[in-house]
Amino acid sequence: MRAAHPAPGRLVVGAGPVAFVVRRRALAAGSLLALLTAAAALLSLGIGSTFIPPADVVGALAGDGPFSVVVRDLRLPRTTLALAVGAAFGLAGALLQAVSRNPLASPDVVGVSAGAALAATAAMTAGLGAAWIGPTALAGGLGAALAVLALSGRHGLTAHRFVLGGIAVALALKALTEVFVVAAEPIEGQRARIWLAGSLAGLGHRETLTLLAAVAALAPVLVWAGRAMDTSALDDDVARGLGVRVTGRRALLALAGVVLAALATSQAGAVDFVALAAPQLARRLLRAERPPLVAAALVGALLTVVADLVARTAFAPVQLPVGVLTAALGGPYLLWLLVRRKAR
Repeated sequence: MRAAHPAPGRLVVGAGPVAFVVRRRALAAGSLLALLTAAAALLSLGIGSTFIPPADVVGALAGDGPFSVVVRDLRLPRTTLALAVGAAFGLAGALLQAVSRNPLASPDVVGVSAGAALAATAAMTAGLGAAWIGPTALAGGLGAALAVLALSGRHGLTAHRFVLGGIAVALALKALTEVFVVAAEPIEGQRARIWLAGSLAGLGHRETLTLLAAVAALAPVLVWAGRAMDTSALDDDVARGLGVRVTGRRALLALAGVVLAALATSQAGAVDFVALAAPQLARRLLRAERPPLVAAALVGALLTVVADLVARTAFAPVQLPVGVLTAALGGPYLLWLLVRRKAR
């Protein structure tokens, strides 16, 4: 039976059997993030070698005006991919950080991105075509995740084992990646280094549709994850006392995050630190105990679009890989997190 008056700070959305209660701050912050992300996407479509006013961008999206070819055919594919990649990394980071209960846990820290990078580098240095990069990177990310789970889950999937096991696997895989790059032919090695930097240049709707299809397929798991994260964050003894199989829940949540991170890496390369920063920024904005999934996806999309916009315009006509910008922003953020945790 639903209460007639929700608790202070909460709002009833919907009516009848489909009504649910949301926090007013979460609704306001989510709406603000959605508006900021839409504004960033609009700027990305308008700023380039030719500046297009926002009104003309909207007209071009509708199929009218002289800029429709530039906006719809040249800039829209890259912008939509940045949105999809950022959202996927934001979701992946939120899931992994909820499982590990550690703000330092993200796909690029615990080895998932390193596994995808190793597999893709091996494919490129072996002379395989571009069609093989995505599937091999996905397989490498999943393989790295299985190695981390096997290493850290032997006596129960606890937070510190998961993070430490992931860091150990990531360091080993990055060393192997460097071996492949150094031993490869110069052209193939340079091709691998460009991919490892994470670039959206030359990519577009096909990669975006791949990511959106994966998120749609995982939608039931993500809906379940929103509730399962509450119990997975409990202490192991408390969870067992409540009759919750916390290890199984953490494994499934981690697997969903790994799949999203591996897919995003397979389509766009190693775009580091988005999955690390987005969940924590969303959590602080909403003042939530755990990283919120929807807000983390929006923050990840916003960060990636802004980073890609700066990467392709700040040093024009030279275009930097978006991974260079995210790493430049994420490095100081990671140091701040380490200093803050040490101070505590």
